[in-house]
Amino acid sequence: MLIIDKLSYQSRWCQSDPRRKFWLYLILLVVALTGSPLVQIFELAGTAVLTCHLLQISVQRYLRWLAIPLFFLLVGLLGILISFTTEPARMLCSVQIGDLAIGIDPAGLQAAHHTFWRSLAALSATYLFVLTTPFNQLIRLLQMSRLPHVLIEHMLLTYRFIFILIEEASAIRQAQSLRFGYISLRCSYRSMAMLVGLLLQRVIYRYQQMETALDVKLFEGEFHL
Repeated sequence: MLIIDKLSYQSRWCQSDPRRKFWLYLILLVVALTGSPLVQIFELAGTAVLTCHLLQISVQRYLRWLAIPLFFLLVGLLGILISFTTEPARMLCSVQIGDLAIGIDPAGLQAAHHTFWRSLAALSATYLFVLTTPFNQLIRLLQMSRLPHVLIEHMLLTYRFIFILIEEASAIRQAQSLRFGYISLRCSYRSMAMLVGLLLQRVIYRYQQMETALDVKLFEGEFHL
């Protein structure tokens, strides 16, 4: 079971109605997308404290999770922050390259500031929803929203195969490690290539096993969710 699943099943809101959690998530998203930076900072702090309380985890652990997408967010903000212009006087700070000045202008700085807090507030709302809603409740929500049955089935199967993939990859890697497959950089590259090849074969084999099991159970092409 993935950590995200373990936490969602251990959450204090595990048995709560998923529709309430979903509506709360939507409200938090709207506030994050339309509020001022000050409101977004308060929302970020509030949802972080609430998530830590519901999952019974430390703030340091929550901040480590938040730091993972933060790197991608900061890289994306560079595109907003950095501007090109032929009028360097408009820039707060700039570097002249030929006729062009590359630097930071006030409008870009303000846009990056708003985007940063908006993204973090929306991210914290998403964490709160995902980490307190187990997968079976997500399936119920999808059924209530009247999504096509076949789409929900595909999501369910994809979810199942994520675990198969992780399980097989972990078993193969452990076997390779016991045979000193990662003792040097060269061995690591070779072992990794073998792992990918074996993983594909094992997943196909597990799929065939599942297909056989469904045939034995007289599967008629539709899962009863």
